[in-house]
Amino acid sequence: MKKNYNLSLSLLLFFILLTPVFAEKEEKPNIIFILVDDLGYGDIGVFFQNERKAQNDRSEPWIMTPMLDKMAKEGAMLTDHYTAAPVCAPSRASILMGVNQGHAHVRNNQFDKEIGENYTIADILKTVGYETIAIGKWGLQGKGEAPNWPAHPLKKGFDHYFGYIRHADGHEHYPVEGIYRGSKEVYDGYEIVAGLEKSYTGDLFTAKAKNYIISHQEENSEQPFFMYLAYDTPHAVLELPTQEYPSGGGLNGGMKWLGTPGEMTNTASGEVDSFIYPEFANATYDHDKDPDTPEIAWPLTYQRYATVNRRIDDQVGDLLQLLKDLNIAENTLVIFTSDNGPSTESYLPKEYMKYTPEFFNNFADFDGIKRDVYEGGLRTATIAFWPNHIKAGTVITSPSISYDWMPTFADVSGASAPIRTDGVSLLPSLTGKGKQEPSQIYVEYSQNGKLPDYAEFLEAHRNRKRGQMQMIRKGNMVGVRYDIQNQLDDFEIYDVSKDSHQGDNLANQKSELQEEFKSSVLRRRIADLDAPRPYDTSLVPALKGLKVKEGLLATSYQVSSEFIPSALGKAISEKVVNLPGVEGENGNLVVWTGYINVPESGKYTFSADREQSHFFMRIHDIAVIDGNYKIADSAEGSVYMEAGYHPVKIYLMKNDKSAKLKLSWQFEDKPKEVISPDFWFR
Repeated sequence: MKKNYNLSLSLLLFFILLTPVFAEKEEKPNIIFILVDDLGYGDIGVFFQNERKAQNDRSEPWIMTPMLDKMAKEGAMLTDHYTAAPVCAPSRASILMGVNQGHAHVRNNQFDKEIGENYTIADILKTVGYETIAIGKWGLQGKGEAPNWPAHPLKKGFDHYFGYIRHADGHEHYPVEGIYRGSKEVYDGYEIVAGLEKSYTGDLFTAKAKNYIISHQEENSEQPFFMYLAYDTPHAVLELPTQEYPSGGGLNGGMKWLGTPGEMTNTASGEVDSFIYPEFANATYDHDKDPDTPEIAWPLTYQRYATVNRRIDDQVGDLLQLLKDLNIAENTLVIFTSDNGPSTESYLPKEYMKYTPEFFNNFADFDGIKRDVYEGGLRTATIAFWPNHIKAGTVITSPSISYDWMPTFADVSGASAPIRTDGVSLLPSLTGKGKQEPSQIYVEYSQNGKLPDYAEFLEAHRNRKRGQMQMIRKGNMVGVRYDIQNQLDDFEIYDVSKDSHQGDNLANQKSELQEEFKSSVLRRRIADLDAPRPYDTSLVPALKGLKVKEGLLATSYQVSSEFIPSALGKAISEKVVNLPGVEGENGNLVVWTGYINVPESGKYTFSADREQSHFFMRIHDIAVIDGNYKIADSAEGSVYMEAGYHPVKIYLMKNDKSAKLKLSWQFEDKPKEVISPDFWFR
């Protein structure tokens, strides 16, 4: 008995000692980020289409998405989630870089521009041991000769890449037999993939994603993976699959990667651009809104659109089933979202009816579509799935935005998001644990078109010129500006929790919020010469009514990340100093917090001279100097400021004890000078 007791005790102690190891493994789940192209908020059943069906108005056709509905039922719906930009390239850049459009390198319609020299989500997750793979549409590679683009995914933190590099290639959903612009190039890493006849891209990317996950679990299941799965559908050419979706799903059916040239997947056969789901091919509707006249068949254009959407639904369901079959669903966080609102693009031959989102009301109960900053262009139907971590049936109504995913994934994985990020972790909202920090929701964009003249939109919005636009949200209040001429232009202000169409402008009742919005948009962005704005040289307002003391608060930390992180942990020491300097500071990271007193209104160019150290400077929420990605001896940035006090945070990560720092500024065209202690306050 004594021997058995000792054996039992030994086993108990053994498993207790092992527990932290298992716990640590569980803290690093696999992450799959599914991004679809131009899917409207109103395209998904649980977000809108199910309501249309329930109303049973035969003049208002509907689309069903059973797999995505199931995903939402088993996970969480984010009803107030926004995209960072209402068009694909800048939207994707903000997602991958974790910054708003006022800090992104890719803005407006800068398709195929390089994503920028900074950390991506993939870079961040690799620091804590993730294997990273990007599949699908990229469009952020920059100029250069193929395949050696400066911002190829393999140069931006991804270990593997398979998909369309160029933006326009994603307009075709058959790489070989494209009906709009002909054949396009799919890359596997740096190599062009041959033998893609009859390969419908949605199926191709799904099969490749499944193949990677299966192989990873067979060969390297101990290592977590991050997958950026960027479909090119339903955007652009409404091309149809070759055949019905293969029965089953996961390990036991659905899409399969065969890898044989000419037969890459199990649907790379049959007739190109041919299959329409029977429920859509046979669907009729009350076209003239007269129940006494016979219904007619859906136009082929809309049969096509519904099929493409339903195909996405099958593809996502197939992937989720695979996770369950492999017993990794509970350790895999899956996010499903879109890059922007619905589009009018269909790129079909002339004999087809032009596509309009009015047929299915893909914009749901909102006004605006792709390229608009009203809710219909920015609000994206988003679903999070993570069994045993996200409670089934969760509905998250707090506002969030797509650049929140970088800090969220960092939080989930135990990584550090860089100090540059404009996002916050959504983990508290997803899991119901901890306090959710409010998201900083801000969008800027410019486009020369107009809002569509749709009957479902408010008359005041129809045919409205877009031009320079901004959107900002605080709580339930959203500020919107169209065709901005200068910084003095007022925001329209709406309570979007009660006014989805944004018709009741509360600007006259919200004068304080008006001024706050005007100040806030200047305090969270920096000018970009490639995307000029009419407010680029507007003065960032100083803070009023402050009571300050001389000096800055210097706080020291010891951090283990390779760069300055956004989450710093517990401070080692704090003291008041008369100017930023690293001599005698503890830890390897010093943060100086306080205010800078700007003596004159105008343009200030700040420069930081330091010896091979990571550096970052933020004034208000403006990333004025970012020297965190590439270590250099100096860095600079310019900002227009009103005379007075402006909050400042200065970060320096010391590489060794000999590190030094010298901060200088230049006002307008005057000589550059070191910022003296006379201008620093706390």
